[in-house]
Amino acid sequence: MENTLHIIGGGMAGSEAAWQAAQAGVKVVIHEMRPKVETFAHQTGNLAEMVCSNSFRSDDSEQNAVGLLHWEMRAANGIIMQSADKHRLPAGGALAVDREPFAQWVNDTLLAHPNISVDYGEITELPENGHWIIATGPLTSSALGAAIAKETGAESLAFFDAIAPIVYAESIDMDVAWMQSRYDKGETEEEQKAYLNCPMTKEQYEGFIDALMSADKTEFHEGETAGYFDGCLPIEVMAERGRETLRFGPMKPVGLTNAHKPDEKAYAVVQLRRDNALGTLYNIVGFQTKMKYGAQTEVLRMIPGLEEARFARLGGIHRNTFLNSPTLLDNQMRLKSRPNIRFAGQITGVEGYVESAAMGLLAGRLAAAEIQGRSIETAPQNTAMGALIHHITGGAEAKTFQPMNVNFGLFAPLEDSGIKGGRRGRKDRYKAYTDRAKDEFNQWLEERI
Repeated sequence: MENTLHIIGGGMAGSEAAWQAAQAGVKVVIHEMRPKVETFAHQTGNLAEMVCSNSFRSDDSEQNAVGLLHWEMRAANGIIMQSADKHRLPAGGALAVDREPFAQWVNDTLLAHPNISVDYGEITELPENGHWIIATGPLTSSALGAAIAKETGAESLAFFDAIAPIVYAESIDMDVAWMQSRYDKGETEEEQKAYLNCPMTKEQYEGFIDALMSADKTEFHEGETAGYFDGCLPIEVMAERGRETLRFGPMKPVGLTNAHKPDEKAYAVVQLRRDNALGTLYNIVGFQTKMKYGAQTEVLRMIPGLEEARFARLGGIHRNTFLNSPTLLDNQMRLKSRPNIRFAGQITGVEGYVESAAMGLLAGRLAAAEIQGRSIETAPQNTAMGALIHHITGGAEAKTFQPMNVNFGLFAPLEDSGIKGGRRGRKDRYKAYTDRAKDEFNQWLEERI
């Protein structure tokens, strides 16, 4: 048993950690409380189920940090990226997936692995002995959360993460809406028409904002705080920051031409992205919300083209707990007070499917090496994975630590590159970042693992 790796949580991070360790020859037990203990956000008992967006964001590995993270995970034979590539949907340059077969394939592949078993049940206390990874994500159970808080000696940090609604495609009025990716982005016609667009006039936009501001919202329980992650703000919170905020965010009208009225410029545009391979479901891009269900239906049907919309899923809001990792974790992702326990995924203070899975990938490899008596370093800081792990385990300011997506701001500056600073040199600078990262990541894979 002492050479077995136990992983609490079978989401993106836990699934990836299990795969990496099992592939290295280590026996793995995944402890997953679903379906015995359900959450409001999950719909199945599958490992790696997606509960919010179906997008892994940009797949550009030369000009985008998250695209670079995709590249690194593919290079490391990550199971999450394997499934994403197998179940990819058109998304205009982004990597979006068909969520149900995506999770089903990960689930079936892990269960079929000779080194992996799953124990369905809730873990409520921190384990005293053995090798463990806690990858319970944003929906860590209250009992385990309390045990973590007791051990760390600090109150759990929390913010609220909101879920976007999903619409049945057949209920959308295509005499009003049209298909087009922003700036016609994509190499194929399918990619160039990956998004469904609903235009608004100024009058319609103003009426929508008024309704949004006055709609019934989910209330917080006593003692809870609403510290939202800026990359996943509810639309009503954005509207509260200014009436034009949405028009410069998810409802920006730029790069789009109304196929029905090409001479008319929309004042605002609501975009929907295909959510499954059949094209029967579309999620409303950037429309995470904490409106109550009745209010959601009423307000969202004010959007032109969605007047008769039927919803496969309405939006929701949930508590998202995470550690103050800069003070609690070492650079091997181990809890300083209990080094037999590693943490991975969103609970460490990264945000996003890809970032969570990447931290699972590292934790799984680091844990496997330790079990096998090998000493390895974590990914180099100049890589996307390395930049993230450095940020959460020491690079961030502990007093103001908040969840972080991968971005080039986390990367060490280029030395003596001769590349211009500012916006003019950005394209060359990003390419230099990604070239450097790929070289160092390949070297790390060859030498360390």
